[in-house]
Amino acid sequence: MARHPIDAQTSTVAQLKQDIDSGRTGDKVSAPDPGLSSLGTDDEAGGTPNSPERIALARRQEAQPVLAASNATSKQASRWMSIGIMVIVVLVIVLGAVWMALRS
Repeated sequence: MARHPIDAQTSTVAQLKQDIDSGRTGDKVSAPDPGLSSLGTDDEAGGTPNSPERIALARRQEAQPVLAASNATSKQASRWMSIGIMVIVVLVIVLGAVWMALRS
């Protein structure tokens, strides 16, 4: 399925559901999620359907966890890289000290 751009004038509830089903929001793996009723059905039945602007806002907010998760993953990776470098430096110092002690 093609991903639709998030446009405040033309966003639909179907596009929001497609974002969720495709895994774009990070809530689940990419797979269709059959529901008892489609997103927005209750709002429409109650006489207060969501405007395209509110749906676009929801789509943008739903996509934010994916960005935050990718940033957290890269921070965690750099943290582990720093720890690995420190371990190597300490190991080199200890081995150097042992080698110097054995030479004397």
